[in-house]
Amino acid sequence: MKMSSRLFVWLALSLAATVACATDDVQHGKYLATLGDCAACHTPRNGEPFSGGRVVPTPFGAIPSPNLTPDRETGLGHWTADDFYRAMHSGMGHDGTSLYPAFPFTSYTKATRADTDAIFAYLRSLPAVKRAGTPNTLRWPYSVRSLMGAWRALYFDEGEYQPDPKRSAAWNRGAYLVEGLGHCNECHARRNSFGAMVQEPFLAGGIVPVQNWYAPDLSMGTNGGLAGWSEADLVALLKAGRSAKGTAFGPMAEVVMRSTQHLDDADLVAMATYLKSLPDRDAPPERESAVDAREMALKGQKIYAQQCAACHAADGRGKGEAYPPLDGNGSVTDPTGINTIRIVLSGGFAPVTKDNPRPYSMPPFTQTLNDEDAAAVVTYIRQAWSNKAASVSPGDVRAYRSTPGD
Repeated sequence: MKMSSRLFVWLALSLAATVACATDDVQHGKYLATLGDCAACHTPRNGEPFSGGRVVPTPFGAIPSPNLTPDRETGLGHWTADDFYRAMHSGMGHDGTSLYPAFPFTSYTKATRADTDAIFAYLRSLPAVKRAGTPNTLRWPYSVRSLMGAWRALYFDEGEYQPDPKRSAAWNRGAYLVEGLGHCNECHARRNSFGAMVQEPFLAGGIVPVQNWYAPDLSMGTNGGLAGWSEADLVALLKAGRSAKGTAFGPMAEVVMRSTQHLDDADLVAMATYLKSLPDRDAPPERESAVDAREMALKGQKIYAQQCAACHAADGRGKGEAYPPLDGNGSVTDPTGINTIRIVLSGGFAPVTKDNPRPYSMPPFTQTLNDEDAAAVVTYIRQAWSNKAASVSPGDVRAYRSTPGD
């Protein structure tokens, strides 16, 4: 073979390898962007994927998401991989200004450079969409971006995830996904008055700001929000949107539909392995013994028998995976009662997934039950069987009957 022919073959093979490598990076980046559920915030309703403009509500005002397509005028067309890594890792924009933590760089900082480069390669492969951003509506003084410097100093710990050599590979992978790109703590944690996550105890549950759903404690240990769950139960929920222990509703249903159902089984098992290791929680407060609470529960028992027992069973254990159990259900016994109130009023709609393409849904009772009746049946459910949660009042029901929720 002549030298020129050999050179041609070498160049052709090198080009093919480069193209294959680039294709692999894009596909891996797509998987990681799905894991991070990026489209949920960066895709407008009925709009082009990742073109921005969907409003992220916060207690301090609304923040429209930016355009992540490679449009040079309105998207990431002028960005480099270094710029994107700085945004993910340090929470700093292309122009050097601090990003608001509605973008969860507080969790994404744990992502490796290789993974952020892959996500950026995927975003660069998307069709460019010209969609100019709109200003945020943050109230003063939160609109003063320079104040983010003080916030970052107090509440932001920058740094990639560092594996724990004492733990298994599966545990470390799960920790990386849950703490990093999965950004689970952004919802499953309380927040202080400045919007920062309360990290201790970790993943201990909290109200999702503005949306008014309670993201439960994720401990599977004693008194945890997922006490009694197995790793298989959790994997089933993340993959199908339902399991023998419960069903995904509210914001979590969207997370399952857009993100977790598409993850590899190995990653789902890794996440479950990590969550299984979360510590036990303190015992919940004793069941209320006030006379009015007892009377409310008695009234609620009658309503439950009429409206709920046919699906969820008289003993609260549910019926198969179609009708989830209420006895021992962490979403039922959460500290607030928000989720149970909202599902009783507005119904429960499980996500459509590959493994559950035609999910059962719970009808709304907002027209059937007044505030007193809804409070009574919710109180009964939260205090019946093995449940020992606090009662809810008609005022609680009234508050969440009118909540916007999204």
